[in-house]
Amino acid sequence: MPVVAWFTVVVAGLIIVAAAIGLLRVVLHLKVVDSTLEQVTGGVQAVAAKTSTVPTALPSVNASLAPVRDFCDSI
Repeated sequence: MPVVAWFTVVVAGLIIVAAAIGLLRVVLHLKVVDSTLEQVTGGVQAVAAKTSTVPTALPSVNASLAPVRDFCDSI
């Protein structure tokens, strides 16, 4: 093979290696972002669970306050 052909093969190989390294870095960054998003999602779910709406606890609160309501009605 002529020298020019070998030079072309070497340059093409270097370009392919550089592109592969770049893609590998992108994949690694995306994995880190995925991990961070999973942590954020877990945190948001924990906050949502701790700040649930009032209607879930409202029946028990109303039942506990029934004697107070009855006393206030009698006044």
